Amino acid sequence: MKQILQNMGTGETTIVEAPAPQVKAGHVVITSSVSLISVGTERMLVDFGKASLIDKARQQPEKVKMVLDKIQTDGLLTTVDAVRSKLAQPLPLGYCHVGKVQSVGPGVHDINVNDRVVSNGPHADTVRIAKNLIAKIPDNVDDESAAFTVLASIGLQGIRLAKPTLGEQVVVIGAGLIGLLTIQLLIAQGCRVLAVDFDQQKLALAQQFGAETCNPKQGEDPIKTGLAFSRQQGVDAVIITASTSSSDPVSQAANMSRKRGRIVLVGVTGLELNRSEFYEKELSFQVSCSYGPGRYDDKYETQGHDYPLGFVRWTEQRNFIAILDMMAMGKLNVKPLISHRFLFEDALNAYQELSDNKSALGILLTYPKSPAPVIKTLTLNEAKATSDDVVIGFVGAGNYASRVLIPAFKAAHANLHTIATSTGVSSVIHGKNNGFLQATTDTDAMLNNDNINTIAIVTQHNSHATFVNQALANQKHVFVEKPLAINQQQHDSVVKQYQATDNQLLMVGFNRRFAPHIVKMKALLAGSTAPKSFIMTINAGEIPKAHWTQDPAIGGGRIIGEACHFIDLMRFLADSKISNIQAQQMGSKGKVAITEDKVAITLSFEDGSFGTIHYLANGAASFPKERIEVFAENKVIQLDNFRKMTGYGFKNFKKMNLWQQDKGQKACAKAFVDAIANGLKSPIPVEEIFEVSQATLNVAALLAKAESHEC
Repeated sequence: MKQILQNMGTGETTIVEAPAPQVKAGHVVITSSVSLISVGTERMLVDFGKASLIDKARQQPEKVKMVLDKIQTDGLLTTVDAVRSKLAQPLPLGYCHVGKVQSVGPGVHDINVNDRVVSNGPHADTVRIAKNLIAKIPDNVDDESAAFTVLASIGLQGIRLAKPTLGEQVVVIGAGLIGLLTIQLLIAQGCRVLAVDFDQQKLALAQQFGAETCNPKQGEDPIKTGLAFSRQQGVDAVIITASTSSSDPVSQAANMSRKRGRIVLVGVTGLELNRSEFYEKELSFQVSCSYGPGRYDDKYETQGHDYPLGFVRWTEQRNFIAILDMMAMGKLNVKPLISHRFLFEDALNAYQELSDNKSALGILLTYPKSPAPVIKTLTLNEAKATSDDVVIGFVGAGNYASRVLIPAFKAAHANLHTIATSTGVSSVIHGKNNGFLQATTDTDAMLNNDNINTIAIVTQHNSHATFVNQALANQKHVFVEKPLAINQQQHDSVVKQYQATDNQLLMVGFNRRFAPHIVKMKALLAGSTAPKSFIMTINAGEIPKAHWTQDPAIGGGRIIGEACHFIDLMRFLADSKISNIQAQQMGSKGKVAITEDKVAITLSFEDGSFGTIHYLANGAASFPKERIEVFAENKVIQLDNFRKMTGYGFKNFKKMNLWQQDKGQKACAKAFVDAIANGLKSPIPVEEIFEVSQATLNVAALLAKAESHEC
């Protein structure tokens, strides 16, 4: 499989070869025939990638504030590393795709192999798309025309929000691709349309479709023209499809509108609104969200949960179907919008044209008629002549894996053999950069590979237990990112599988145990036999309710998915078994959307120690993210953000400060690799791993029980 990627750090556009994506439940794999470059969106992305860091910052002032907050809490070097890593993540380009179905996953009932379909898939010769993001193409609609479906749906959603009726007068500001498609759809609906743009060639197309035009570049005043177009009554609606940093289009729309007119923003403009312009006419203003209801809803787009037709008539998929029907009826003609055609292998020339030619409209990429061979595993680098005892395969290459964990294992001198991901592209990118021998989408084959003796699992939380069990059953050592399991059944299955193994190591990535500050803290406490008291304040920060980590079935929630770190850390510092657990979460009273991430967890230990974990997502970003305090024998140790540690009451210790935050990830990986290489036990005793996993599940159960009683 080959796919087009954009490097947001350097601005480089590349075609990358990767293993073919594997079909999965609720998805289909499609062999591509045509895709359309979205000139507005993709030009913006390419230009952003080529911009300097200062220009990038100017374009995203809200991100600058986040960076400044992170510097304050995590330090400059840590923040710089994070920003560079974020910009280095390649971005797939494209979302207007046509092809033929190659394979169908379980749970897909109305799509068959060899069906021609549209999707929001990227520019790639093979794509895997969820069932709610595809639609069948009518027989009388050709592939090139169908490639405009998703883009036209963006305009259609804007029209649906504007709610025009037959005979109304509508202005479209911006006659680019989406604007010209919107104009045709409005005219087909029986509206009179005025197109406003600075490009006379685009306005000529608008006239060809039946619109009147206004060109400010030629001295025409959009407001006066709009009022004249409406016979001095004011237009009924304005749909803004332009892309500009100026707020002029919004102001012009307000001044040409009639009383109680409607303004819908589909494109991107400045939003400095003049209250009087809207107040006196009681105008409505709305921003349209892409191609319809369901967009950015993971349950709809990824998990395949459709909205009931009787309550949500037009979803993004139904908008796709409506556009295809308009094409089939001859009401939407996109042929005049095709300005360029390039073979997929010449796509880099297409993006050069996109950058150089601001008048370009429909740039099509056409793919070979013969399907690309299905290759599940690619060789990335030459095999190393090595006798390393640790030959590792990675399952997952997300942000944490690529930015932190893979470099940590590389620094520990593990032999990086194979990296497996579901779609294949990220495995190639990070596999090449880090010296992996292979990239694959065939995870089962990797788990069965006799040349690999160790598996690292860095996937979504609901898959951890399954992969751990598979790896252990195949006699591999296992390193799994937290949590070990997200429910009791998974936990019990891992315990049972481990008990059947033969000297394999199992370790969870509880890296904070290995942080230099914690190592020093443990040494300072080693001479104390008295019980200890702990206060751990975790300023976790908000994560949207729709994020997968908040989903109990996928991420397990933030207590299981993240607070387990601090349950383990307290268990480690207490050096005693957990004897009792109490937990209290914030009461909602209907005022708080999520309460499970605002929790106090109190642990008691067999030696008399106790401590409380305040895991809170409702604090200020400028406050330290993690504060650890230990009270013992008239002494206190306080650690802020794994950068600054202060001792009170110690004769030979006052403080320990680091220039760069260190949460122990590298030391954690090295300890695991060294244990395998030297035939040692797991750096974290497996009994403690299971104890912490069970304790975390018990906390979640206590919170769920308390919440049910409150309800």
